Formats: sequence, C-alpha cells, structure tokens
Amino acid sequence: MNILAIGDIFGRPGRAALKALLPGLIKKYSPDFVVANIENAAGGRGVTQKVAEELSVCPVDIFTSGNHIWDHKTFLPFLDRYSILRPANVKGDLPGFGFGIYPSKNNKRIGVINLQGRVFMEGKGPELDNPFDVCEKILSDMKSRTDCILIDFHAETTSEKKSFGHYFDGKVSAIWGTHTHVQTADEAVLPGGTAYISDLGMTGPHLSVIGVQKEIAIERIKNGNKAKFKVAEEGVRLEGVLIEINENTKKAKSIQRLQVPYEYYPE
Repeated sequence: MNILAIGDIFGRPGRAALKALLPGLIKKYSPDFVVANIENAAGGRGVTQKVAEELSVCPVDIFTSGNHIWDHKTFLPFLDRYSILRPANVKGDLPGFGFGIYPSKNNKRIGVINLQGRVFMEGKGPELDNPFDVCEKILSDMKSRTDCILIDFHAETTSEKKSFGHYFDGKVSAIWGTHTHVQTADEAVLPGGTAYISDLGMTGPHLSVIGVQKEIAIERIKNGNKAKFKVAEEGVRLEGVLIEINENTKKAKSIQRLQVPYEYYPE
C-alpha cells in the first residue's frame, strides 16, 4: 500500500502547484491514499471557505492542519464539510475533529491523527493537552479498527518530533512532522517499523523565507520592522514523501522524499 503525504500548502502558489502536479504524481506513483496539510493555504495563514472549495477538487483523501487553522474563525464550522482535520489535542469543545478513519482506494481502513506539539507552540492557537497522552487514548480505540495509522505531528522543534516518533515507533505505520516548511533529510523506517520524517517541507514558493517574501522577512528579523507578510512567488515546488506499507504487518517498508518543481505564473 502506497501513501502520499504532501507538505504545508502555502498561499496561492502552493495551491496552484498542488492542483497542477498532483494528478501526475498519482499517475506515476499510484498512491492508495493521499494526505496534504492545508493550514497555510489562504495567504499563508489558515483556510477560508473559498480556498477550501478551490482545493476540494483535488484528489486528496484528507487534509490535515495545525495552529493556523484557527485564524479564520468563520470557516471553522465548515471543517468537516471539506474533510479537514484540526489538531486533536486542543483543549475545549471546539469545532471539527482531530482524527478519523477513511477508506483508501484499495479498500483499506486508514486511520489519520492530527496532533500539535507544545514546545515553542504554546500561545499559538487554543490551549493544548499533552499530545502523547491524547495519541495513546486515540490509538487504544483506533488500532483494532484500522489497516494502518498515519500521524501528522505539527510541531516546531525536531527534538519534540523525534521524541514523539521514537515513542510511537511500532504503534503506527507512519509519523511525519509539519509546520517548519523546511523538508528534513532524516527520513527513515524506524526499528519498530514506523516510517518517519521530521518535516515534510512546503508546497509553495521556496525562494523565500518559509513562504514569505524574503525582503520582508529579513527586514522584520534584522531590524524589527513589523511590515505585513506577503506570500512569495518564486521557486515554487511541491514537497512531501511517498511511503510504502506492508498490508499484512501494517509496518512501513520504505519512505522516499519528494521535491517536484512547478513553474508558477502569478495571476
């Protein structure tokens, strides 16, 4: 069974790349299930109903998100309509769901869990419960009802992501990190059979500072100028991973990084 996981879709360039490149990737790799992180799809911050509608035509089975999913509050009631998960470990009775079980193209039951890390992430969105504890609780019910389980761990630090990956190694089929927009080169099948990478990277403009026009980001960081972020438009590519899972053991056989360039023409 093949799983295609796509890194954070950033702004209009990222949306254009996803729409243009995904059909070709599906034809080339024949994934049975496609996951993409949507949390930066609207101008680099969050999701709007217009953007969700635009991306709903893409052959993505489930979208995951992170701290920016809360930026457009009027959209929150529509999360379920557009098959978008939000972090499962947010505190309180908030809209949407943080996990679910979905059918794959090869008629398997795919469990997907979306969690948010806490290191350097407190104060970015709603309060958070311990992602380790929340994940354990979800798995206690989900494992017997699924053919494989995938986790998007939306977190800031590689140390928290690595700790999470090793802790849940052998308990799920794949764990990938999102949020930093920089694809890491540490992809591996861990000793217990879980495919792991610290960050999928970004589907968006890479001649930038994590998606933002580099001149603006430099001015903010170097001089403390609070100029408004603007989405960059150059060096666009899709990033993610392709994971092969043994259907009998539910363990990963391989994980391969993907970087696919896209020639973006601003509208």
